[in-house]
Amino acid sequence: MKLSIVIVNYNVKYFLEQCLHSVFKASELLDAEVFVVDNRSVDGSVQMVKEKFPQVKLIDNQHNVGFAKANNQAIRQAKGEYILLLNPDTVVEDDTFGKITAFMDAHPDAGGLGVKMVDGKGKFLPESKRGLPTPAVAFYKIFGLAALFPRSKTFGQYHLTYLSNDEVHSVDVLSGAFMLLRRTTLDKVGLLDESYFMYGEDIDLSYRITQGGYRNYYFPHTRIIHYKGESTKKSSINYVMVFYKAMIIFARQHFSQKNAWLFSLLINMAIYFRAFLSILKRLLNSIMLPLLDAVVIYAGIFFIQSYWAHSVVFKDGGDYPPEFLLVALPAYIVVWLLSVYLSGGYDKPINFFRIFKGLFAGTVAILVIYSLLDESMRFSRAVILLGALWGYIAMTGIRLLFRILGFQDFKVGLTHNKRYLVVGDSDEAERVAKLLSTIEMQPAFIGLVSPQPSADSAFTGSMDEIADIANIYKINEIIFCAKSIPSRSIIDKMTELQSLHVEFKIAPPESLSLIGSNSINTAGDLYTMEINPIGTYPNRRNKRLLDVMISLVMLPSLPVLIFMVKRPAHFVGNIIMVLFARKTWVGYCPTKDVNTRLPGIKRGVLNPANALAIDNLSNDTLERLNLLYARDYKVKTDLDIITRGYRRLGN
Repeated sequence: MKLSIVIVNYNVKYFLEQCLHSVFKASELLDAEVFVVDNRSVDGSVQMVKEKFPQVKLIDNQHNVGFAKANNQAIRQAKGEYILLLNPDTVVEDDTFGKITAFMDAHPDAGGLGVKMVDGKGKFLPESKRGLPTPAVAFYKIFGLAALFPRSKTFGQYHLTYLSNDEVHSVDVLSGAFMLLRRTTLDKVGLLDESYFMYGEDIDLSYRITQGGYRNYYFPHTRIIHYKGESTKKSSINYVMVFYKAMIIFARQHFSQKNAWLFSLLINMAIYFRAFLSILKRLLNSIMLPLLDAVVIYAGIFFIQSYWAHSVVFKDGGDYPPEFLLVALPAYIVVWLLSVYLSGGYDKPINFFRIFKGLFAGTVAILVIYSLLDESMRFSRAVILLGALWGYIAMTGIRLLFRILGFQDFKVGLTHNKRYLVVGDSDEAERVAKLLSTIEMQPAFIGLVSPQPSADSAFTGSMDEIADIANIYKINEIIFCAKSIPSRSIIDKMTELQSLHVEFKIAPPESLSLIGSNSINTAGDLYTMEINPIGTYPNRRNKRLLDVMISLVMLPSLPVLIFMVKRPAHFVGNIIMVLFARKTWVGYCPTKDVNTRLPGIKRGVLNPANALAIDNLSNDTLERLNLLYARDYKVKTDLDIITRGYRRLGN
């Protein structure tokens, strides 16, 4: 057997499905076998492989054994002359396997090989070729010298940025995302070191390959898409800790004691430095805008109250007491900002009506509380009203200024329905277009593009004209049908169309998922395009707030409500469970099978079926109700279900 492909999977079912489609397409003319080692996924990955890819040799681990051990499990069973370690969040070109095995056949000195990798936007990934992370190389990388001087042979060692991305090179380190290994080399240097749970094992094995007298090659004449780590979240502090600790293990095993100590010192410095930056960035991202709003509103009201005091209230001299500026005004601002937050005024994209709604509700709340205060604490209704007006002017002005300055997070206005192009043969393009119509709430435009010139009036044009079509129709997203278009052509087009600033997705054959990067600015963030409005942060927040508010209203009303609901004792328990976020008042209908396409929410006391007052609904009907509830969630829906099914609140 020529090639054994090993894919280790952990909770990335949709990426794995797409990867396997591309793998089997690329191995049609090759004697190859495919292993999937699942590290105890809970997203239905194993069932998907069994149903859609029965030819896969599946190893279903009952716990997460780590990347190195999982790969070794399959390598020990593999029969191929070459072993390919492949990440599940990748897509290979149709001729990739033929090209890489031919290169290895022609270069008997090659122990391992990596290829050119691009991200979900078609952009070259620098980790396609890497140098050995010696203490000096690590220092240049950690402290930014590698980024400042990428063409320097001294400073550019980490990603070998001084070498051409389009030429074959001998390199130190291969990426574990795509690592082709000669079987005889593994027999000599050993398998992956299982002391690495995740990360670092590719560096360790690459180093042992070169120490064994072989060479590692960077081979750019074929490409893969690498979506980069859905299951590892590479920007997290946990990732930084795990990755750098793996580097320390490597240093202790392969460097001298002196160099290992120096390397460990640098790595620990990097861990704390990166952790500090990560925490600081998250803190600033979460509080910067509210803090700026608070400062500007406070400054404006300071001048408003000064003018109002001296020109209207205290014409003959005097001023508001210090408590107004020190206590009352900060309290007003806290109420306003909290109200704006609860109204969605800090959600993206910016919506000025939500800001107005929040300020209005906050002002009403302040005036109600104001009317209940002692006379000595009532300073000025006029200042409150003028302050609310200034608050709206200030908050909208800040956001417009940031938008003018080009900050991408400050897109203003309602969320516009997207405009799509679907590229594929007639049947597949129409299937994906129907899927889009189901997933996306009223897409503004869906155009079909043929892979080849076609006289069919259903097509807007051909793939050669896609740039012009995208510009004319103001396209936001281009979706390629993998069943109709070779992976090479998809990657070519993604790379060619980078300047359009559109999003790219790939639709695997016979799949209900669309795979791509989350936005044009975050090529490493991934998602499967699913039916999930209820899974968005604003809806989750609103649903949780509704749960808490309803529970707090129910508590003082218990003396009446316990006579209105069935099973009163369970009803009291449900109130407590909802308050502590163990349940939600409205969840999904119970069905025979768990629908992994629906966003996860807490177990519900009630469900959409309770609003129909019909018992014994079919399983298909219950699944359809869940689908509609998840796709088009509104707070009003929960209120309607609770109102109609209130007698079952003790379920």
